[in-house]
Amino acid sequence: MLTNKMIGVIGGGQCSPEIAKLAEEVGERIAQNDGLLICGGLSGVMEAACKGAKKQHGTTIGILPGDRTSDANDYVDIAIATGLGEARNVIIVKSSDAVIAINGEYGTLSEISFCLKLGKPVIGLKTWNFDPGIIDAKDATQALNKVMELVR
Repeated sequence: MLTNKMIGVIGGGQCSPEIAKLAEEVGERIAQNDGLLICGGLSGVMEAACKGAKKQHGTTIGILPGDRTSDANDYVDIAIATGLGEARNVIIVKSSDAVIAINGEYGTLSEISFCLKLGKPVIGLKTWNFDPGIIDAKDATQALNKVMELVR
């Protein structure tokens, strides 16, 4: 179980239906295992993961780049407006016990890099894979199993 563990979910603000489904499954698995989901709080992968967590009555936290908590997606329970833009990526990573990267672009790449630099476990699902520190997973269940092994 991931009781009270903060699991970061990172990925693009826009994504395909296939990636959204994967992110939603990841959110569901985090909530089913009593983890807290932390993300950037906006659309795309972040919204899909939060939606999945809420389906399982999980708790979601959005670390927003702007000044308004109202910018958070509808599935965020706790919205934190930082006014930091992309610099909020460091807060997401530093607050996470482990991170699951799903697809994504350069913002996701920066978060993965912060994970590697800060020694945070990072599991990749259909995302950047340029370093042996990125632990590859084939699906949501395998990603969560790897997270649970790493945060014990």
